[in-house]
Amino acid sequence: MFAGRDHLISDWQSGCEARRRRRNLIAIAGVIRPTMEAVDTLAEEGISVEVIDPRTLKPLDHEAIKTSVAKTGRLVIVENAHRVCNVGSEIAAVMAEEAFDLLKRPILRVSAPDIHVPFSPALEKDFLPTKDHTIAAGRRLL
Repeated sequence: MFAGRDHLISDWQSGCEARRRRRNLIAIAGVIRPTMEAVDTLAEEGISVEVIDPRTLKPLDHEAIKTSVAKTGRLVIVENAHRVCNVGSEIAAVMAEEAFDLLKRPILRVSAPDIHVPFSPALEKDFLPTKDHTIAAGRRLL
């Protein structure tokens, strides 16, 4: 996978937008755009965030996530799936098992609620995680 002129990233390695960060967000698939918008808003408030895009789910790059958690001590997982039986719950479980001592705050998950997906477009817009949901989770980890 091409990630820049002089840098090649394996397809299974996670991408990381990193500088000096105080929060850690994992954005999975369709929530990357609203998550990045939330990060921009949080940055304006002085809350710095490191964003991880897992790129692949199998194999999942646990080491990149643990390395980032070690830097920030905080973890928010954002995805469009329901809260139960999804990739976010698996990441949370693995980090609780393998990186619990690195966490300063509880792991937060931002996801769709555990209800049927609404058919109506008017209802659907409030179903999936939004920029505002992600901002609220980022603030909660202060």
